Amino acid sequence: MSNSSSITEFLLLQFADTRELQLLHFALFLGIYLAALLGNGLVLTAIACDHRLHTPMYFFFLNLALLDMGCISTTVPKAMANSLHDTRAISYEGCAAQVFLFPFLMSAEYFILTIMAYDRYAAICNPLHYGTLLGSRACAQMAAAAWGSGVLYAVLHTANTFSLPLCQGNAVEQFFCEIPQILKISCSHSYLRSFWVLVVGVWLASVCFVFILFSYVQIFRAVLRMPSEQGRHKAFSTCLPHLFVVSLFISTGFFAYLKPPSISSPSLNLVMAVLYSVMPPTLNPLIYSMRNKELKWAIRKVISWMLLNRDKFPLFFPEMT
Repeated sequence: MSNSSSITEFLLLQFADTRELQLLHFALFLGIYLAALLGNGLVLTAIACDHRLHTPMYFFFLNLALLDMGCISTTVPKAMANSLHDTRAISYEGCAAQVFLFPFLMSAEYFILTIMAYDRYAAICNPLHYGTLLGSRACAQMAAAAWGSGVLYAVLHTANTFSLPLCQGNAVEQFFCEIPQILKISCSHSYLRSFWVLVVGVWLASVCFVFILFSYVQIFRAVLRMPSEQGRHKAFSTCLPHLFVVSLFISTGFFAYLKPPSISSPSLNLVMAVLYSVMPPTLNPLIYSMRNKELKWAIRKVISWMLLNRDKFPLFFPEMT
C-alpha cells in the first residue's frame, strides 16, 4: 500500500500497446495539435490586427482562443511524448500541473462562453444600450472575472485532490491526469471528502447553463419578432456558432463526468476525454469562422500578409472601442 507522499510519478493510460500504433497516435495527435495552434493563432492575430474586429464579441472570442490553446497544450504534448518514447510515466509535479491547469482552463472557458451568451443577448435584445452594457471596461472586468474564477476553482480542486491519501497505486486510467481518475486511486474512506467539491462544480455548471438557456430563449424570441429577413439572418449567423460550441462543450463534458457507472470503461473514458479536451480547441476556430465573413476576411488578410507581401496587406493595432 502506498500513499501520496511516497509517489514520485504516475502511470498514464496508453492509446495503444504496439509500437506501430503508438507512432500512429503520435502522428495523429501532432497533426491535431498543430491544427489547433494554427487555427487559434490565426484567430488571435486576425482579431488583434484588424480594427474592425475590436468589438466585445471578438474580444471574448480572443479570450476563448487563448483558453483553447492552453487547454490542448496541457494534455496533448505529454501524451505525444509518451507515445513517441514508449512510456506511460508522468512526474508527480507534472501530474499536479495538469490537475490544476485543465480545470482552470476548462472552467474559465465555460465562464467565457456564458459571458458570450450575455453579449449576444445584449446585442440583439438591447441594441440601444449595448455600448453601455458592454464597454471596454465592462468587457475587461468580465473577462478578468472569468479567468480569476477559473483559477480559484482549479485551486480548490487541486488542493482537495492532492490532500487525499493515495493508497491504490499510481496508475491513472486516462491519457492525462484527470481529477476523477486520481480520486479513484485514493483511499476509499477519503473519497467522500471530495463530494462537496463536486457539488460546488455541479452548482456552478448548472447556474451557467441556466443563464445561457435563458439568454437564448430571449434571443430567439427577439429574432423571431424582427421584421427584416436580413436582420434575422445576421442575428442567427452570430448566434448559431456560439450555440453549437456551447452544445458541444456541455454535452461532451456532462456525459464524460455524469455518465452512468454501468457503461463506464477505460476505452469509453479515453474516447470521451479526447472529445471534450482535444476536439473543441481544434474545431472552435473553424466553427466560429465558417459563417463569419468579417473574421474569414481578416484571417485571409493575415495569411496573405504572412505569405505574400507585408507592404500590400498592412496590419493595424488600434485600441478596442
